[in-house]
Amino acid sequence: MSPETAMLWSLAAPIIGALLIVLTGRHPNLRECVTLATSILLFIFVFSILDDVAAGERPVVTLLELMPGLGVSFAAEPLGALFAAVASGLWILTSVYSIGYMRNHGEQNQTRFYVCFAVALACTMGIAFAGNMLTLFIFYEGLTLSTYPLVTHSGTREAVRAGRVYLGLLLGTSLAFQLFAILWTWNTAGTLDFVPGGILAGRVDGPVVGILLVLYMFGIGKSALMPFHRWLPAAMVAPTPVSALLHAVAVVKAGVFTVLKVSIYIFGLDLLGSLVVSQWLAYVAAATVIIASLVALRLDNLKLRLAYSTVSQLSYIVLGAMLSNTWSVIGGSLHIAMHAFGKITLFFCAGVILVATHKTEVSQMRGIGRSMPITTFAFFIGSLSLIGLPPMGGMWSKWHLTLGAASAEQLIFFAVLMISGLLNIAYLLPVVARGFFCASEDANGPNSPVRTTSLEAPVSCLSALSLTAAGCIILFFYADRIQVFLQPIVGG
Repeated sequence: MSPETAMLWSLAAPIIGALLIVLTGRHPNLRECVTLATSILLFIFVFSILDDVAAGERPVVTLLELMPGLGVSFAAEPLGALFAAVASGLWILTSVYSIGYMRNHGEQNQTRFYVCFAVALACTMGIAFAGNMLTLFIFYEGLTLSTYPLVTHSGTREAVRAGRVYLGLLLGTSLAFQLFAILWTWNTAGTLDFVPGGILAGRVDGPVVGILLVLYMFGIGKSALMPFHRWLPAAMVAPTPVSALLHAVAVVKAGVFTVLKVSIYIFGLDLLGSLVVSQWLAYVAAATVIIASLVALRLDNLKLRLAYSTVSQLSYIVLGAMLSNTWSVIGGSLHIAMHAFGKITLFFCAGVILVATHKTEVSQMRGIGRSMPITTFAFFIGSLSLIGLPPMGGMWSKWHLTLGAASAEQLIFFAVLMISGLLNIAYLLPVVARGFFCASEDANGPNSPVRTTSLEAPVSCLSALSLTAAGCIILFFYADRIQVFLQPIVGG
C-alpha cells in the first residue's frame, strides 16, 4: 500500500467504523468489537506511513480543489505523523478502557459515545495530515463539534452548562481570531500551504506579522492558553474516557499541534525568533504554566486537579514554540507524546478509582493504595513522567525545553520550568503518598490498612492503564529515535 493510500484510509477508517457502530448499536459485544477493530486498523494504516516519512518521503493527496492553489489536501511530515501515531495508538487503549468503564459505571447512550469517539479520531487524523491551514481549520472545527456530545454525555444540567462553555470558547476563539488570521494570511501570502521555513517571511513585516501571530495563538483555543482555558476544566463533567480523549488523545493535542504547525510552517522559526511579540507570548505561556500549577495545587477534586495540570503542561509546548530554536521546538514536539502517555495514565487511574470506590477528592484517597496497588502505582509512574524524572519519557521533553530556554539565554523561562517541576511534585505525588502511606479514614472500610480485599477495576481497565504506564517508561529509552524522526522539522 502506498503512503498516499494509507493516509486516505487513515481518514476513512474511523468514519466507516462510526457507521458500523451505528448499525451494531443494539448488540453491545459486536459494537465494541467494531470499535476495537477500527482503532487497530487505523493504527496499522498510520504505522505503515512512518517508515516512508522517516526516509524523507512527503506524500501529498489533494482531495478537493476549491480554487487555484487552495483546496482540501493532505500531506505526511514528521510532526503530523508523530501526532497521528500517538492518537491512533492511544485510541486502541482508550477503547479497551472504555469498554470496562462504560459497562461497570452503567453509562447511558454508549452507542452515541463510541460513534462520536470514532468521528473525533477521524477529525484528528485530518488535523494531523492536513496539507494546508484551510484543511487543518476544517477538521479542527469538526473535532470541536464531534466532541461536544461527549462533553454533554450525561445530560445533566451541569454537563449542558459545561458544553456551552466548551462550545462557546472553542468556536468563539477559532472563528473570531483563527479564521481571521487564516484569511489575512491567504490575502497576504497567496497560499495557505505548510512550507518548511514558513510562507510569511519576506511577505509580511512590521506590526502586521506580530498581530497575525497573536491572532493565531489566541485563536487556537484548544491549546488552553490563558485566559481562554476555562473550557478544559469545565469539560471534566464528562466520563473519564472522554477526559482521556480531551487531554491525551485528540483535543488539547490538536491545539498544541496546531501551534507548532503554525510556528514552523506558516511563520517559520527564523521569522518567529525575530519578533518581539513572540517574546511576550512566551511570557504568557510561562505565566499559564505557573498559575495553572498553583490552581491545581489548591484543588481537592482529582479530575479538576489533573485538568489544570493539563493547562500548565500544554503551555510547555507553546513556550517551546515561542522560543523558536531547535532545542525548544523539538522539546515541545516530544512533549506531545510524553504528556499524552503520562496524562492518559492519570485519567485512567482517576476513572478506575471513581468506579471502584466512588471517590473523587484527593482528601478521600487515604489508604487507597492498599486495596488498589496496581492503579496507585500506575498513577505514580504517570506522575513521575509529567514531573520529568527518569526513567520516564517526560524527562526528555523537559530536558530539551530546558536546553531551549538556556540556548535562548532566557533564564526566566529556565526558572519557570524548574519551579513548575517542583509544583508538579506538590500536586501529583500527595495522591500517591495518601494512597500508600496513610491509613484509611474509615478504619472498618474497604480501604482500611487491615483489609486486603482488592478493589481493582476490571481487567480491561487495568490492562489499559498498565500499558500506558509502561509506555511512559518505554518512551524514555526510545526518545532518541523520536528526536531523530522529528529533526527534519527544524531543518536537521
